[in-house]
Amino acid sequence: QVQLAESGGGLVQPGGSLKLSCVGSGRIVSRNTMGWYRQVPGKERELVARISSGGSREYAESVKGRFTISRDNSKNTVYLQMNSLKPEDTAVYYCWTRVVVNVEGASVEHWGEGTQVTVSS
Repeated sequence: QVQLAESGGGLVQPGGSLKLSCVGSGRIVSRNTMGWYRQVPGKERELVARISSGGSREYAESVKGRFTISRDNSKNTVYLQMNSLKPEDTAVYYCWTRVVVNVEGASVEHWGEGTQVTVSS
């Protein structure tokens, strides 16, 4: 059973930094694309950043140059380093993965429970 557990959220002032961590069960982190999404009340969940098993990264335009996604396979952990935080970055951040389940490429998405990030003075 795939499990994802986030940590590292909290309250930070504008311009500050936070580092989120997501520990995955088994070898889920090393074998699959991992990502971070965020959601605010009344809005759809949106992609923040993703990293493939091969190391390719993609970012939302709103976080490019400020956020960095990385992975430590030895610790089964994916990280999101967030710098120069803005009030509009306030959201619940979710860890995500997509696991391919058959040779035809069918996949299943899995989500963590989320961690709150609040950027406010």
